[in-house]
Amino acid sequence: MFKSLNTAATGMIAQQSNIDVVANNIANVNTAGFKKSRAEFEDLMYSNQKDPGQASGLNSITPTGVQTGLGVRTASIQKDFGSGQTQITHNPLDFQIEGNGFFQVRTPDGEIGYTRDGAFKKDASGKIVDKNGNSLIPELIIPETAMVVEATPTGEIRVIHNTGADPEVIGQVELANFINPAGLKSMGKNLFVPTAASGQPASMRPGTQGAGFLAQNQLETSNVNIVDEMINMITAQRAYETNSKVIQTSDQMLQTAVNVK
Repeated sequence: MFKSLNTAATGMIAQQSNIDVVANNIANVNTAGFKKSRAEFEDLMYSNQKDPGQASGLNSITPTGVQTGLGVRTASIQKDFGSGQTQITHNPLDFQIEGNGFFQVRTPDGEIGYTRDGAFKKDASGKIVDKNGNSLIPELIIPETAMVVEATPTGEIRVIHNTGADPEVIGQVELANFINPAGLKSMGKNLFVPTAASGQPASMRPGTQGAGFLAQNQLETSNVNIVDEMINMITAQRAYETNSKVIQTSDQMLQTAVNVK
């Protein structure tokens, strides 16, 4: 059997993974704080009929060798943590991180999740939570009497109770940073959790130790570029079709060999 049959099949499987990644990027083009992914591939082992540098005679070696590749596989799916665009919302509980860092929220199971989605709200007790009810860490409660909520670029949260009154500081937003954000594990619902690859989180005030500043009344949109994704989709589709043509060609060659009498 021709090796090309299995080799082309691995190419088709790899392009299926590629189009799955592109589809997820496009599906989340309007997801606040979403970070796009990129599929990365590597070649498989080689069938060596003659190694490069093998002795070919007295005092002579072969300059190239004979190696036949056996296909491709998906090596990794890399997260791109480049910043998205800014969307002005005029919502005082919408925060954007201008630079590095993640908001910290406590999930219902008591674990800490990390997110770039800064669309926060108040629950029935005035606590600041995300859209899934996960409370922001450190916990912040806005008093019922608060008329205005202000957030400084360094994460200090203030409220004004009456017109002309001085602002009252009620808490501090802290960000977490990672040595290798690409090593975070995606959990859905715009949340990440640390892994051995990402390293442990370091908590800090916005604008310090390499963390970005906090911007109020605006959100970070997805960093997906729809034009780039359309190009990636077309490229993956054509690569898939070409690999299928290799299988058809190999099948025709096999048929020719079978029909030889």
